[in-house]
Amino acid sequence: MPEIISDSAGLAQLCEQLPAADVIGLDTEFMRERTYFAQLCLLQLNVDGQSCCIDTLALRDLSALRATMASARMPKVLHAARQDLEVLAPATGTLTGLFDTQVAAALIGMPAQIGYGELVQRLLNITLHKSETRTDWTRRPLSAAQVAYALDDVRYLLPLRDRLRERLERLGRWRWFAEEMAELDAVGSFQVDPQQAWHRIKGFSDLDPARQRLARALAAWREQRAIGADRPRNWILPDAALRDIVQGVPRTPSELEAVAALPEGILNHSGPQILGLIQGENMPLRLEPLPQRRRPDPAFTDAVRKLAQLAQQIARELGMAPEILATRREMERLVGGARDGALLTGWRREVIGERLLGAL
Repeated sequence: MPEIISDSAGLAQLCEQLPAADVIGLDTEFMRERTYFAQLCLLQLNVDGQSCCIDTLALRDLSALRATMASARMPKVLHAARQDLEVLAPATGTLTGLFDTQVAAALIGMPAQIGYGELVQRLLNITLHKSETRTDWTRRPLSAAQVAYALDDVRYLLPLRDRLRERLERLGRWRWFAEEMAELDAVGSFQVDPQQAWHRIKGFSDLDPARQRLARALAAWREQRAIGADRPRNWILPDAALRDIVQGVPRTPSELEAVAALPEGILNHSGPQILGLIQGENMPLRLEPLPQRRRPDPAFTDAVRKLAQLAQQIARELGMAPEILATRREMERLVGGARDGALLTGWRREVIGERLLGAL
């Protein structure tokens, strides 16, 4: 198998080999600093122990890989998979049959966000060189150092999988991992619905209905513009400016100009459209006062603290990072009366959810 596949004949030959493989490892190199959509620059594969790179700038049509990627029968090993899945989905379709080595490592007691290099060091006693971490993957030809770095990122995925699976089974946690992977398999599309884009921005949940309506409209307009121009959202309208506009509701060019977080270039280019959106939402002349930051209820805070202490105790018993078991937000929801979510489903309900409920 060649180190670099950059023509359709090489890709076709690889695709002929894939159905006979027992397992494949996957990784990507991409760039997205100046775009809305990530630009896939390289796709690395480890096929039953043999590694190669697909030059996705030379080979932009990866549809030949779709059947393999969609096959749940073919295990696919990735590290910290979500970002790779988001990048791969437009090119190769939805991936199933996933094994995320970062998730597996967390379930056997390693740090929740352990990096690939540290995991290789801990489990395989191999030190990886990360000299190409900040490389420009759009430049061609690739250097020998870049290729070596990219191949290393998949070279050890399959032995990691074997070690992690053995540890999970020995600890009796394979079912936990299988549930986590079933959720990852079910993620499906990573596309953002412009009408739901406002939920990505913090600080809007407590606003009055009129301002929430404006937040939805502005965020949807920004998302559509960003998608159409393939530019980062904050290049269209920064989060801070969007928040200030929603809170202050400027109605004239001079009021909009006074929004400190709004860059001058965006004001000049998009100011009339922003004002048009505000006018189109028919915002009431007399808006409700902005909500004051409320002091946390002492009883609520004490209850959350009590659950957090119990979660830390359970994590120590299991030898796991507490945030793998329960986040603070999840415990706050539990104290607030919610009886759904991750804490009360699957393995987490058995391991921690019932104990947290009993402590309320």
